[in-house]
Amino acid sequence: MVPTMGALHDGHLSLVRAAGKPTVVVSIFVNPTQFAPHEDFDTYPRNLDGDLAKLKTIGAPIVFAPTPREMYPEGFSTSVTVGGPSVGLETDFRPHFFAGVATVVAKLLLAALPDVAVFGEKDYQQLLVVKRLVRDLNIPTGIIGAPIAREADGLAMSSRNTYLDARERTIAAGLNKVLRFAAGRARSGGDLRDAEAMAMAELKGVGFDSVDYVAIRDAETLMLTDDPKRPLRLLAAAKIGKTRLIDNMAI
Repeated sequence: MVPTMGALHDGHLSLVRAAGKPTVVVSIFVNPTQFAPHEDFDTYPRNLDGDLAKLKTIGAPIVFAPTPREMYPEGFSTSVTVGGPSVGLETDFRPHFFAGVATVVAKLLLAALPDVAVFGEKDYQQLLVVKRLVRDLNIPTGIIGAPIAREADGLAMSSRNTYLDARERTIAAGLNKVLRFAAGRARSGGDLRDAEAMAMAELKGVGFDSVDYVAIRDAETLMLTDDPKRPLRLLAAAKIGKTRLIDNMAI
């Protein structure tokens, strides 16, 4: 299974290819419970006909595209909360987010009962939350993280990239460049907190309006660490105008 919110791009299609054939289910559902009232649920890009056409070209055989009423019938009153890797980073700025994600992912996995589900590493914290979810609830689905699909200039592919105008799109490419430099500094033995601070300053310097976080964390738990022997992940979220972009990479 490949769960998506639609507005499919080459990054999504790479997940479908990673899932393999012939029996892959692609779900398309813009999940209202992971959006706060001030966020972009109503304007989030939707193009079901276009999505179906793209999936047809790569031979994806099954699409599950439920309505909000199907997923959340009248009187729905259950929420799934995951601790551990959900604490901090995204939840410092979107406290509602992972409860919405965990609830809808649990419902999708229980509806399809896939052997394997594929999630992109671009949403790295989400990937770890989903892994924790299935482990804790004994959902019999293996979770696979697929590499980030990127544009030629390094920008991580995202449905929200369509919000960017030409000037903003040029600035957006700086996110990956700054993170690569900071990751290199951390790999070479530089102080991790200094690398974070440098990257935050650089992102503002290249034109981002605000930076929610730049953080180097334990890649398996997302706990704060300074242990160079642990696998590390560099994660960031920053805004240009009204568009919020995220990216991450291994160190």
